[in-house]
Amino acid sequence: MTKTAITELPATTGPVFQPGDTGYDAEIAGFQTAYTHRPAVVVAAAHAEDVRAAVEYAARHGLPVAVQATGHGLSVATDGGVLITTRRLADIRVDADARTARIGAGVRAGALIEAAAAHGLAPLNGSSLSVGVVGYVLGGGIGILAREYGYAAEHVRAVEIVTADGRLRRLTPGDELFGAVLGTGGNFGVVTALELDLLPVTRVYGGQLQFDTALVAPALQAWRRWTRQAPETVTSAITMLTFPDLPQVPPHLRGRYVATINIAFTGTEAEGERLVAPLRAVGERVTDDLRMMPYTESHAIYRDPDHPHAYTATNALLSDLPADAADAFLAATGPEAAPPTVAGFRHLGGALSRPGPHGISMDHRDARYIARVLAMPRPDNADAVRDQLALARKTVRPWTVGHNLNFLYGSGDQADEAQTRAGYSPATYDRLAALKTKYDPANLFRNNRNIRPN
Repeated sequence: MTKTAITELPATTGPVFQPGDTGYDAEIAGFQTAYTHRPAVVVAAAHAEDVRAAVEYAARHGLPVAVQATGHGLSVATDGGVLITTRRLADIRVDADARTARIGAGVRAGALIEAAAAHGLAPLNGSSLSVGVVGYVLGGGIGILAREYGYAAEHVRAVEIVTADGRLRRLTPGDELFGAVLGTGGNFGVVTALELDLLPVTRVYGGQLQFDTALVAPALQAWRRWTRQAPETVTSAITMLTFPDLPQVPPHLRGRYVATINIAFTGTEAEGERLVAPLRAVGERVTDDLRMMPYTESHAIYRDPDHPHAYTATNALLSDLPADAADAFLAATGPEAAPPTVAGFRHLGGALSRPGPHGISMDHRDARYIARVLAMPRPDNADAVRDQLALARKTVRPWTVGHNLNFLYGSGDQADEAQTRAGYSPATYDRLAALKTKYDPANLFRNNRNIRPN
C-alpha cells in the first residue's frame, strides 16, 4: 500500500505508521517474538474514535484488521492489512461502591490489580501481570481464583466495541452480540473498553511447592489425587520443566528438572496449611513459599516470565486425569523430550463447570483439567516442536473434550479451523458462525482463532 493510499484515513489522535517509518518496528513489537505482525498500516489508537476510523478505513479497502495490546496472545500474525495497537487506551476507573472497573483496551493486569487494591478489591486476573486484561477476558479468562469465581468473562458488565460496519457499540447482557464477543477473542470487532466486576478480596493464601527430579512423578500423582477432594475455594496447577542454566534463574533451580505446584486459596492461613499437608507429604521441597499474601503479590503464585520471548503451545481440555494418563503425559514431556517443553495441568471444575447467566461462549464445562504444553521454537526446530506438541496431545486424547483457545499459541496446524471448532460445541459454533455472517460477512476480523462466516 502506498503512502498516498492512507491519506483516506481520517486524522487520528494517535500516530499512524507504515513499513519503513521511524517507530514502525517498535509499534508492532509484542511479548511474543517467535513471529510478529507485518501490517501495511499501523494505527496506534489513543482514543476509541481512532479505532472506529481505522476499522472504517479497512472495511472500505477490503483489508483485514488485526489488534494488539501487549502481544502475549498473538495467534495469527497479519501480513499486510491494518494493525490497530491499543496499548495507549490505558484508562482505569474504579467504582468502589458498585465494585466495578471500566478499563481501556490497553490496560495490563498489574495496573488493574493495583488500582482495585486501593479500594480493597481485586479483579479476576490471570497469572501474569503484563498480560492485557481485555485480550485475556475476550478469550474467557481462566484466572488464579477460577474454581471459586468462574471465567473472568462471566463477570463483564459491558463491552464497548467497534464492529465491522465502523460503529462503536456498547453491549450489555441481553444484547445479541454480548455473549458472542466474550469467549471468541477478537472475532466480532475491536474492543475499546470493558466494564467488569471486582471482588472484595484483599489477601490470598498461596505460592509454590517445588519438587526435584526424583519426586516429580510422585508429586504429579499426589496432586492429581488431592484435586479429587479439593474445595472450590482452592485453584491449583502443576508444571514440570527443566530450568535453563541461565543467570536470571535462581541458582538452586538452574539446570534442574522440577515440578511446581501452584496454590491459590481464599480461606485462612490455618485452613490453607491443613489443606496442603498431603502435598507437602510427598517429600522434601526445593521451594516451599506458601503464605498468606496481599493480593497485590499474587503474581508470585506463578511467576510467569516478564520478558518477551518466543513460544508456541497447545492444550487439551480433559474430562478426567487417571493415573496412567498422567504418567504417559509426563513420559512424553519430561526431561528427555526434544525439544524441551514446559508441561503441566490446571485443575478446572468448580464454578467453571456452571454456566453463568449471560451465555458467554465458553463450552466444555465438563472438563475437569486442562493439559498444557509449551515449547520455545527456533527456525531450525519447527518440525520437532510440532511433533512434540502432537505427541503430548496424543497421550491424553481418550479424555480430551476440546481445547481452550486462550492457551493456543502458534501457527500452522494450531491455527486451523478444526482447532478453532474444537473450542466450542457444534451448536455454539454454528450460532457464532451465523452471527459472524450477520456482523462481519467479509471476515474483516480474521487474524485470530477465526470463526468463518457462512
